[in-house]
Amino acid sequence: MPRSNNDQLPATYVASGDWPYARLVEDAPVSAHYGQVFARNLVAAMEASEIGLRALGDRAGVSHATISRLLRGRVLPDLGTLARLEVALGRGLWPGLSAWTDRNHTP
Repeated sequence: MPRSNNDQLPATYVASGDWPYARLVEDAPVSAHYGQVFARNLVAAMEASEIGLRALGDRAGVSHATISRLLRGRVLPDLGTLARLEVALGRGLWPGLSAWTDRNHTP
């Protein structure tokens, strides 16, 4: 899937640590920051719902392989995938502008 502005996969911008809790390189694009916070939100929602990849995939109509790639920063969600995951989990996952404005305050 093409990415805007030739951005690389979100996880390729890790400077240190483990995705999605890693520190990103200084010049990481906004898409990497959004992808990182989205992955954190997805992890938290899955843990709170006590649901695994396959069960979430079945509930959301999204392949478990896609969910795995999202969690590992290997892909960004398209709008349809985002919507299906949010509905299936009953909570918002997209980080919004705070992913960019709070980028220097991440764990």
